[in-house]
Amino acid sequence: MSTNSVTTNSNVKTGVNARYLTMTAMLSAIAFILMFLDFAVPFMPNFIKLDISELPALIGAFSMGPVSGIVICLIKNLIHLTITTTSGVGELSNFILGVAFVLPAGLIYKFKKNRKGALFMAVFSVVSNYFLVYPFYTAFMPEDAIIGAYNAIASAVGGHMDNLLECLVVFNMPFTFLKGMISVGITFLIYKHIS
Repeated sequence: MSTNSVTTNSNVKTGVNARYLTMTAMLSAIAFILMFLDFAVPFMPNFIKLDISELPALIGAFSMGPVSGIVICLIKNLIHLTITTTSGVGELSNFILGVAFVLPAGLIYKFKKNRKGALFMAVFSVVSNYFLVYPFYTAFMPEDAIIGAYNAIASAVGGHMDNLLECLVVFNMPFTFLKGMISVGITFLIYKHIS
């Protein structure tokens, strides 16, 4: 192998790595900014907000692979930790659910372009919230108060939640699915134009 071909291969790798790093950094910055564009959702406790900050991670997962999507989720949450109001619990939940969304969505995208990633994210939200996120929340807010926040909403439609798992299945799972579908819908609308 000649010196010129080694130099050319090295330059190509450097160019690809620089492009990958630049795109990941840019998408992470956009994701961080989108975290500020959150809003309360009717029929959800006020500590749960809707944002579309997974959108850049999803675009990264589709264009550069699932690992890029995970890195974007990590970076946006690490930056957000500097201004957190949830002692890191919100960022932990956002990261876990973001990975649960972009990893399967990025893998599935290689084979089929469908809604399975958002469905997986919704189902996984119950598991991650119940076993990882809400145990952290209960250090700051008693579980009875959390269930009470859900029951305040449920009672408006004549319902009642008896435990945290029921709250997560009835409220969080549909909410997370909707959030995922919004990101998937926007991504499919814009991805072909920006890819």
